[in-house]
Amino acid sequence: MTRNPSRVRIAGVALLAAGLTAGVVLVAPAAYATPRTFAGDTTAVAASELSAKLAGQLGPETAGSYVDTATGHLVVTVTSAAAARRVRAAGAIPRTVRHSAATLEAATDELSRSATIAGTSWAVDPATNQVLVTADSAVTGAKLATLKTAVAKLGDKARLEYTSGVLGPLITGGDAIYTSGARCSLGFNVMRGGTAYVLTAGHCTNIGATWTGAGGQVLGNRVGSWFPGNDFGLIQYVGGWNRPGAVNLYNGTQQDIANAANPVVGQTVGRSGSTTGVHRGTVTGLNATVNYSQGTVTGMIRTNVCAEPGDSGGSLFAGNTALGLTSGGSGNCSAGGETFFQPVVEALNNYGVVVY
Repeated sequence: MTRNPSRVRIAGVALLAAGLTAGVVLVAPAAYATPRTFAGDTTAVAASELSAKLAGQLGPETAGSYVDTATGHLVVTVTSAAAARRVRAAGAIPRTVRHSAATLEAATDELSRSATIAGTSWAVDPATNQVLVTADSAVTGAKLATLKTAVAKLGDKARLEYTSGVLGPLITGGDAIYTSGARCSLGFNVMRGGTAYVLTAGHCTNIGATWTGAGGQVLGNRVGSWFPGNDFGLIQYVGGWNRPGAVNLYNGTQQDIANAANPVVGQTVGRSGSTTGVHRGTVTGLNATVNYSQGTVTGMIRTNVCAEPGDSGGSLFAGNTALGLTSGGSGNCSAGGETFFQPVVEALNNYGVVVY
C-alpha cells in the first residue's frame, strides 16, 4: 500500500467458465466422494485447484466458492441440482443459492456505472451470495447518498458496510526497497530465463525508475509498471544481491516459495511487509473493485489482514505458495481494517516470469 502514488484498475467479477455439457450422467449417492478438508497452508494449492476445476466445469451454474472456516471444507455455490451432484462427486460441499454469477456480475457492472466513488470497494461474497460494498470514512454527504441509492437499487443482490480509516495505497519513507524518497516492500523474487527480477506493486514502480536496498546499494531498474488498471511492477536486478526465492517471516526465518496460485475465499493467508512484518488473516473476497482517490483497481483479492504504509508491494502467501502483492486498504495493524492484493498469477503471466 502507498502514500505517494497513483492508483489502479483491472477487470471485474465472475466465474463464468464453460457451461455444462448436455447428457450429464447422474451420480448415485454411493458414488459421492467424502468431503475433503482444506484447513491449513499445506492444502492451499489443492483448494485453489479444486475450486478452479469446478468453476470451469460448472460455468454459469456456480456463483463462487469458499472454504468454510469452521469445517475446512470447500463450499461451492450452485444454481441447479445437477451442479450440486457434480460438486459432491468432486469432494466439495454444494450450496444452492438464488443469484447466479451472471446476476452478481451485472450488479458489479451497475456499481461501476453509478457508484465509482473514491473510498469505496466491492466484491462478490460467495458465502452470502451478495456483492459486498464497502465505504470508508471519507465517503460522506452527497457521495454517501449516491452510494446508498445505488446499493438499494440492487435489492438483496448487494449490501453496504462501512470501514474506519481511508482506502489508499501504502508507501512511506524508511526501509526495505526505496526510490525517490519513498519506501515499499519487495513482493517476490522471480526469474525469466537466466535473468532475475523483483515483483512488487505497480503504484510503487510508478514512483521511480531506479531502486535501492539496504545501505543505499542499487537494487535494480524498473522494466515494467502497471498502475492504475492493475497493480504490479517489475524491477530488474543488478549484480551483487543474494536473492533467495523466499519470504521474510520477521522472526529470523524465511518461508521458501515454490509455486503460485489464486486463493479461495475463506483461506488462511499471511502477509509480509517492511513496516509491520508478518500478519495473518483470511481471504474475504475475490475479483474486488477498489476505488482509490488515484484511480480504480479491479480483480483484486480482499482480505482482513492488516497493513500499513510501506507494506505496499509485499508478499501475500499461504505456506510455500505465492498469492498476491499488497496494494492498498484502510485501517492499520492496531485498529484493523481491510487490505487488497493484486493477484500474483496475473502479474507473473503478464511479464512471463516465475517464482522460484
